[in-house]
Amino acid sequence: MAKKKLQVQHLSDKMQALAPIKNIAVPPNGWIRAIRTALGMSMQQLGDKLAITKQSVQDLERREQQGSLTLKSLRQAAKALDMDLVYGFVPKDGTLELMIERKAKELAKEIVLRTSNTMKLENQKNSDYRIEKAIEERAIDLAREMPKILWD
Repeated sequence: MAKKKLQVQHLSDKMQALAPIKNIAVPPNGWIRAIRTALGMSMQQLGDKLAITKQSVQDLERREQQGSLTLKSLRQAAKALDMDLVYGFVPKDGTLELMIERKAKELAKEIVLRTSNTMKLENQKNSDYRIEKAIEERAIDLAREMPKILWD
């Protein structure tokens, strides 16, 4: 388990480096067109660098704007523009550890409440405090064990 935790921590640290750029808005016409025009580079010039036609550059820019451009094409365009493509994921929760904790709490709540309902039907109802405590304890176990069911 320590190995898995270490993997999560290392990956989370890498993702944290990308967090500051997650709120940067993509230019309305896409990065390729924005950079190309800012540099004063024509479609023909970019096409020559990519060994494609002017019309293919236009199609490339259109596909980027629509979100259907492949990573391979983005890498090639970045190289032709003398740029590096930055690509990654940033957890919505801030870190992978926080995402795992949230998912563990959700699953723990589901499990404990299901059991609690069964006990309630058998007139063995638990107090709200005991239910919350059981959810917290189960969430800690689930976050530590990280069973595959956490991602269902």
